[in-house]
Amino acid sequence: MPYRPIMLAVVGDSAAGKTTLTSGIAAILGPDSVTAIGIDDYHRYNRAQRRSLGVTALHPDCNYVDIIEQHLRCLAAGEPILKPVYNHRSGDFEPPQYVRPRPFVIVEGLLCTLTPKLRDCFHVKVFLDPAEELRRAWKVRRDCAERGYTNGEVLAELAKRAADAAMYIHPQRSWADIVVQFAAPSQPAASSHLDARLTLRPTLPHPDLSEVVAQTGNEPQALRLSVGREEGRLAEFLDIQGGIAPALAADVQDVIWRNLPDVSRLRPDQIGTFQDGYEQRQSHPLGLTQLLIAHHLLLARREKEALARMTGRA
Repeated sequence: MPYRPIMLAVVGDSAAGKTTLTSGIAAILGPDSVTAIGIDDYHRYNRAQRRSLGVTALHPDCNYVDIIEQHLRCLAAGEPILKPVYNHRSGDFEPPQYVRPRPFVIVEGLLCTLTPKLRDCFHVKVFLDPAEELRRAWKVRRDCAERGYTNGEVLAELAKRAADAAMYIHPQRSWADIVVQFAAPSQPAASSHLDARLTLRPTLPHPDLSEVVAQTGNEPQALRLSVGREEGRLAEFLDIQGGIAPALAADVQDVIWRNLPDVSRLRPDQIGTFQDGYEQRQSHPLGLTQLLIAHHLLLARREKEALARMTGRA
């Protein structure tokens, strides 16, 4: 039988930080163990056609959703696919790419969890929901630097996409196991790194962080864990300040790693790194977010392997 991978969906609006998040998760899991694909390659129309038709890339009718469903089912079954390739700089299509699934498949994009058939493919579903002013700034910077747009063109595109984002992207938040929200630091004098709030829904067995949160000592605001209702459901809320002390961040990492005793740990300085222009920097809120998500994927892999040993199936 084909090897059946563990599947992760990372969903969010354009420039929400999906690639930054998933690259760190892949580094934790090991690049040789991960297949990463973007379903925004499945656009039905190129950039010129979208302009002519007056449609946006966020609308389901502008994407081959049925082919995405088919391809994700193949990957989930351990079978290869011939994936389309969309060049975001040129706005046109390139020759398709042969993709074979590895033990972990990370899928990022605008519409990853739009339909029940898509959602059923994934073991873990994450929705990225950064503060809107951050996302807009990230989109302007990225599209101007990497995709050949002018500042005015990006702002016009944001306005054009707003209705489709509200209709098709934002509702997918309800299906996520984990919602990740980055925001400007609440104490900017203490750190230039973003704060993070993780909404941890009971659809996954999250590690117990209450012990390390209770030991924050003189940093009661650097790491907070609370329970409340969100969208009518009970959830845990993990708040991590951008200026969290490295030692405290390392304690949280240790608690998460302890749930995976058979997995080799990365050094703390290998988690949460990102490229800021020509400079590589490290964000502890980002790193803890990546590690928590990777923890769930590794846990799912371990449970699947245990089941396979019992049943003789992969």
